[in-house]
Amino acid sequence: MTTGESPAMPGGWIQVYVQLLNEGTLVYRPTRGTIVGPLVVRLEATPDYDPDDEEWEFLPGSTVAIETLMLSEGAHLVATRRIS
Repeated sequence: MTTGESPAMPGGWIQVYVQLLNEGTLVYRPTRGTIVGPLVVRLEATPDYDPDDEEWEFLPGSTVAIETLMLSEGAHLVATRRIS
């Protein structure tokens, strides 16, 4: 787990995967999530984020719940639903 501070501390960050839509197959993009609370992060845009090229399931700036899911490369934290 990569963090900007302690992974349990609000304000720190972790790597989170967000699903890309309309790709023709199931695809996830790694990005940073700023920790808001337990299993809740605010998604940050990647440096090369281009909304005309990729459609994220949850836009950068969204606050989302995360959970560990098995992806093709192993277990990763994935954004699963928007928190209002």
